[in-house]
Amino acid sequence: MKLGFIGADHEVTGSCHYLEIGDKHILVDYGMEQGRISFEHVELPVSAAEIDYVFLTHAHVDHSGNLPLLYARGFRGKIFMTRPTADLCSIMLRDCAHIQMQEAEWRSRKGKRNKDIKQIEPLYTMEDADNTLRHIVPCDYNRKIEVCDGVVIRFTDIGHLLGSASIEVWLTEKGAEKKIVFSGDIGNKDQPLIKDPAYTSTADYVVMESTYGDRYHAEERPDYVAELTEILNRTFARGGNVVIPSFAVGRTQEMLYFLRTIKKEHLVTAVDDFPVYVDSPMAVEATEVFTDHAMECYDDEAMDLVKKHINPISFPGINLAITTEESRAINEEETPKVIISASGMCEAGRIRHHLKHNLWRPESTILFVGYQSIGTTGRSIIDGADEVRLFGETIDVQAEICRLSGLSGHADKGGLINWLQGFKERPKRVFIVHGEDGTCTSFANCLRDEYGYETYAPYSGTEVDLISGQIIKEGVPKAAVKKAGKLVSDVFTRLKAAGARLTAIIARSEGMTNKDKAKFADQILALCDKWEN
Repeated sequence: MKLGFIGADHEVTGSCHYLEIGDKHILVDYGMEQGRISFEHVELPVSAAEIDYVFLTHAHVDHSGNLPLLYARGFRGKIFMTRPTADLCSIMLRDCAHIQMQEAEWRSRKGKRNKDIKQIEPLYTMEDADNTLRHIVPCDYNRKIEVCDGVVIRFTDIGHLLGSASIEVWLTEKGAEKKIVFSGDIGNKDQPLIKDPAYTSTADYVVMESTYGDRYHAEERPDYVAELTEILNRTFARGGNVVIPSFAVGRTQEMLYFLRTIKKEHLVTAVDDFPVYVDSPMAVEATEVFTDHAMECYDDEAMDLVKKHINPISFPGINLAITTEESRAINEEETPKVIISASGMCEAGRIRHHLKHNLWRPESTILFVGYQSIGTTGRSIIDGADEVRLFGETIDVQAEICRLSGLSGHADKGGLINWLQGFKERPKRVFIVHGEDGTCTSFANCLRDEYGYETYAPYSGTEVDLISGQIIKEGVPKAAVKKAGKLVSDVFTRLKAAGARLTAIIARSEGMTNKDKAKFADQILALCDKWEN
């Protein structure tokens, strides 16, 4: 019975943890790394084809984005997640595949002009994403699910994103029973639309995020509607646009929630009937998913509107841009307007076009409403960059740069501590992950020195014996080396993955009849003969 740490260890993104119980191999999350990457992470201890199950905490791509890659490398097991997460993943994983394919095509075209650049393939394809979705097992909140002999799980609403969950995992092996809880991303209290994070009572071990483990939000919840109204009024009075780089899932729906109130109460006087554009096909689809899961996920305030037959995230005058032509037309419209577009960190997507059209305009405002990782375009702008590169062109930053204060989907240091103190019995050990290097260390030290918890902030490669509680292998931090084309892979990697899958199938074939094993061996040998000649 073993726990291994693979990704998001002393880093914020790329979440991945590994469980081994008996002959079963399990992943908890398998996310993409985004922004600045500080440390190399170890490879999975087994091939993708040997992974039996994945438990997913929520749909954000830093937790889910590598699932199609797992499939492409041979995974054919089951992926357990909440029902809302399943619906959001059907949008987000396909969008990730689209981005992979676009970037691979661009790099391949570039390679034709440079003999030193190899022809490349996407890390995974749309087909891989679609096939991954077929392995999803949608689950209800608060219900125990027997995954297999010796493994039981339960999802608890953690209030970070629609469908987000902490996952309780009960493990039984050779008479030994242990319970481990993976916090996922712990939500901030009093967020619009979704419920506050729920607490869990017991655990032997806790794997806990620490994204905001070194800072506090404002003591009082900001008046988001008033703050947003002020920004809109002064920008529209200048004749500018308010451009909001926003994550398509979660933050976009929150902004629509505030804008519905502003429009209903006619709070903006500079341009009373100002247009609002949501320029993200994924955001449009995600907004529909939010509406579909209102009953199980919305908080009391949002549900009061639903009971009055009012959609909390829709209003007259909202414009949904789906096609490329509709997106382009937004910047041809001279009326001051709100443009909400993805990606939230300005690393890809249509938002970069809107920045190109508005960053250089002193009358416009770029309003950031989410966390900006170090190394992203959004972080550069927030940190005061005088210029940024977009589409090979240098764009001066002359627009007003604002942040909507206090709007965060993550619990702050106090919220994290409160969640941990919700356990009725103190866990034997708390593993601190999913935070920047210094944050992980300082938060682990705080929990140990000030609150008496046994803590450990593992680096990638750390392994723990869950029965004895002993750390059997300590991960060694290895500085990441920047790699060109990090989103793509060569064909030989795909071939090796196919070989790993074949090896995994052979390892599981012992129970076959002798006749079937002989037939299988003959087919493999025939394939080898074909390619050796």
